[in-house]
Amino acid sequence: MNNTAKTQTQASRSGIDASQNGNAKNDRILTLRSLLDDLLSDGLVSQDDIHRLTSQSRNKHEVEQHPLNYIADQQLENQRHPGHKLSLHILLTWLAAKADQEVVHIDPMKIDTRAVTDVMSFAFAKRHQIMAVKVEADEVHIASAQPHVSSWEENLSHALQKRIVRVLANPADINRYSVEFYTLVTSVSGAVGGGKNTNSAISNFEQMLELGKLKDPDANDQHIVNIVDWLLQYAFDQRASDIHIEPRREHGNIRFRIDGVLCNIYELPPQVINAVTSRLKILARMDLAEKRKPQDGRIKTKSPEGNEVELRLSTMPTAFGEKLVMRIFDPDVLLRSFEDLGLINDDYKRWSNMAKRPNGILLVTGPTGSGKTTTLYSTLKQLATDDVNVCTIEDPIEMVEPAFNQMQVHNKIDLSFASGVRALMRQDPDIIMIGEIRDPETAEMAVQAALTGHLVISTVHTNDAPSAVSRMLELGVPAYLIRATVIGIMAQRLVRTLCPHCKTPTSIEMDVWHDLTSPWKVAKPEKTFQAEGCLECRNTGYFGRQGIYEILPISRDISRLIKDDCDIDDLRQQGMREGMRSLRLSGAQKLASGLTTVEEVLRVTPAAER
Repeated sequence: MNNTAKTQTQASRSGIDASQNGNAKNDRILTLRSLLDDLLSDGLVSQDDIHRLTSQSRNKHEVEQHPLNYIADQQLENQRHPGHKLSLHILLTWLAAKADQEVVHIDPMKIDTRAVTDVMSFAFAKRHQIMAVKVEADEVHIASAQPHVSSWEENLSHALQKRIVRVLANPADINRYSVEFYTLVTSVSGAVGGGKNTNSAISNFEQMLELGKLKDPDANDQHIVNIVDWLLQYAFDQRASDIHIEPRREHGNIRFRIDGVLCNIYELPPQVINAVTSRLKILARMDLAEKRKPQDGRIKTKSPEGNEVELRLSTMPTAFGEKLVMRIFDPDVLLRSFEDLGLINDDYKRWSNMAKRPNGILLVTGPTGSGKTTTLYSTLKQLATDDVNVCTIEDPIEMVEPAFNQMQVHNKIDLSFASGVRALMRQDPDIIMIGEIRDPETAEMAVQAALTGHLVISTVHTNDAPSAVSRMLELGVPAYLIRATVIGIMAQRLVRTLCPHCKTPTSIEMDVWHDLTSPWKVAKPEKTFQAEGCLECRNTGYFGRQGIYEILPISRDISRLIKDDCDIDDLRQQGMREGMRSLRLSGAQKLASGLTTVEEVLRVTPAAER
């Protein structure tokens, strides 16, 4: 924002706050009684509902609630549509139609926080229970939950020299996000202070060389603490799996990965992004002074609901400072069933049968972020009964589970995967989980553990299940040992699932269906679904993810094909003859079940997967 715009904004704010807020004679504030009377006259509630709600005593919290939220919480039956409840969305839609206003869902990820907080002061917004949600050149959209109160409009329009567009929104969202937005902007401004450097490009370059004279805010400054607290809480609210904090030349970016897709969240000044990174490094007990080498750390905290959540931190030096990525691990995933994960029917039976074997190697394969760790933990959770000893060696321990004996790799003291497995074998284990088989020594130890009567579960990085055999051969495991130890291999990916509130029917072209299911002859479904977007899914059309799987049990016939110079295509063809479904076919089955879309299946499965 230039100096002229800042002066105009400051003048606007002072003009608004100093005004008498206009003539309030025509204002009609919504009360519980007036709202119920209007609902009764429009046939949405019954007289009995009104009598019950007006006669029952309400606690302080309920009295402070907006009447719209209070009525929605009562789950009243919609008298126009028996069997359906009067939800907040229905109430807002009804009220907006009466007031000739549009209903908006306040999505903080799509709001320019700086712009909307510059429209008016927090005191003015709080006093009138309004909030700017969109700022354009000649108009500003103002959300309120009192559509019949307009005494503030004239003064605000005059101060801004813009037209006011009234919209209706959830009163609870207005109260919550107005506090969050103004607090965040105040914290960022307070952290920056007066130490801005006009030549930001040069200062960033100097910072990259550790020669800069720009003083960053203290990582323990209360403004920085507030920003970090907001960042973590916001990530939990948005169901983010990863938080990316990325320094750039002119600013710093904050991005969340939600349902596997990165979304831009906020931009911070360079010195603030550095202080935020430092604050997180302190919380993770990382070396604050070391900025030239990658580091790893861990934070244990609680979500707004009170659940324990672990964050795994990783830093990387870049041209403009340290980039930090936090992966969020929710312990609740350990409680999810295989059905919740998407492993059902024949796939579930195959995997369960292989996991019940007393010894051998089970391999899970797929790229980073494909859900391999969740599959391993969920499998171990079901196997970890009182009569077995489950031991793990991980890098790092991603989720702490009391039913397992977990050990973390420490390369500084020569505790590698291989040496860890060697130590675990002296701990009388029944089941050993190895975080990843990434080198010949670890592969050799996994084979030795399986040969000596242990069940070994681990991961490798390959595109599909048959390729895991060639990966083991590359790591130096002889073919005869693979035949003797490997029980089965499962490749997996994660596809976004359609939002159940807004998905709409569609049809799929025959050639597209053939491409997904070839070479199998599978009947095309009569109806599939496509993503639309609604309030529940933030207009993305998707909500959550499920796995698609390719499972290859090592049968006798497949075992005969495993040779030092084996052909992976022969393995794949034999696996298909024995019932192995490719990742694309597994995705097509999710598509036919109405759980996902063609675009999602094609996005996560490589073209070679047929």
